[in-house]
Amino acid sequence: MNVKDIKYYCALVELKNFSKVAEKFGVSQPTITMAIKRLEKEFATAFFIRDQSHRELRVTGDGQQFYLHAQAILNEIAVARKEIAHSKEANIRFGLPPIIGNYYFPPLTPQLMKAGIMPKIESFEYGSAHLLKMVQQGDLDMALLGSTAPLAYPRLHAEVLASYPIEIIVAKNHPLAKRRETGVAFAELKNESFLTLARENEFIHQQALRFLAQHNHFRPRKLYQTNDVHILKSMVADNLGIAYLTDLAVLDSDNVVRVPLTDPEQPAFLVSAVTRTTVPMTPTKQALWDGLAKSAERR
Repeated sequence: MNVKDIKYYCALVELKNFSKVAEKFGVSQPTITMAIKRLEKEFATAFFIRDQSHRELRVTGDGQQFYLHAQAILNEIAVARKEIAHSKEANIRFGLPPIIGNYYFPPLTPQLMKAGIMPKIESFEYGSAHLLKMVQQGDLDMALLGSTAPLAYPRLHAEVLASYPIEIIVAKNHPLAKRRETGVAFAELKNESFLTLARENEFIHQQALRFLAQHNHFRPRKLYQTNDVHILKSMVADNLGIAYLTDLAVLDSDNVVRVPLTDPEQPAFLVSAVTRTTVPMTPTKQALWDGLAKSAERR
């Protein structure tokens, strides 16, 4: 079995046309035909059925199953190429989501500076969902990611470093500010206007908010969305609406009031260090990983 045969195979499953696959790779149609025959012979099964009456190429059940494995094989090869290409680089490609990068990571930098690690960090700032994909695809060596549950993915090593509550924040003159000690049930917020973080598939807060909304059977009224946490807190301070935000990102200087939720089941904001199990752990990368782990012990 060779990589080209697998590439041809995946393309044929997707395009369902030998001529189009041959054109895509700049080879003859018999080349594609022979590649498929080699694979079918190796696995002693048929991956495709030609429906002559409808001039269609159908993928068999075995063919669909092998397609999933073939995609995983090609992805792992692509990741391996990236890892090997970057193995001799001195820099560490490191992912930092905005909230973690602004509020969790800065206190760690003095120790990382003393260890000589900070100058070797090449940081990338995106939402946690995007950074997770970058780690999986080999575009990052390591990342700090936010989530509402421990991260468990094949070929990834993840370690939870910290957990923070996600609370309602309101202006000091908002009626809910009086509930800062007793807390509030999410169901009581049905008529409130929410200011939320944008990019629903990127921010952990949106996932957590959706979880609470589903459990309480109502859709929060979203007055405004922004991808800037500072703008969000400023608008809350001006009493333009309330927000649902991790305690990690709320400072005493923000001029807002934290109101805890009393719901028995509610998400937390987890901060995890994540890397692939196949990443070569150079002394510098190991020192960074150990430094992140020690930061969790000190908190």
